[in-house]
Amino acid sequence: MSYNIKHKVGIKTTAGDIYQALTTNEGLASWWTDDVTGAGDVGAVIAFRFNGGGPDFKVESLAENKQVIWAHHGNMPEAWVGTEIVFDIEPTESQCFVHFQHKNWQSDDAFFAHCNTKWGVFLLSLKDFLETGTGRPFPNDTQI
Repeated sequence: MSYNIKHKVGIKTTAGDIYQALTTNEGLASWWTDDVTGAGDVGAVIAFRFNGGGPDFKVESLAENKQVIWAHHGNMPEAWVGTEIVFDIEPTESQCFVHFQHKNWQSDDAFFAHCNTKWGVFLLSLKDFLETGTGRPFPNDTQI
């Protein structure tokens, strides 16, 4: 059995702005961690650093303004090995929804619960960045 983290966040912006925030170093550094390198096309490996260490994700799939998929790559928390992150972008008349999943966890233990909450924190940082111009990426994120 596997477990998935899921969140849905409404953001008053365009699908294109969300896509840029998910696919560029500058965009990612504005809401998740301020130390990001390697963002790019399918096959690129993005290094997300938190105090020098952190996960790498390979860009598996991109559908412009619609979907971004990353797969774990290299060193990361053991619980993240084999997981996949999916961002689906759904535009509506008044806002766009980001449907987020961190898929294929092998356990729903305390670390899963912690990561679930932190993903919520960072998705709200994405919302703030796109709506106000100021996100709260690590190390300035909300501590839990």
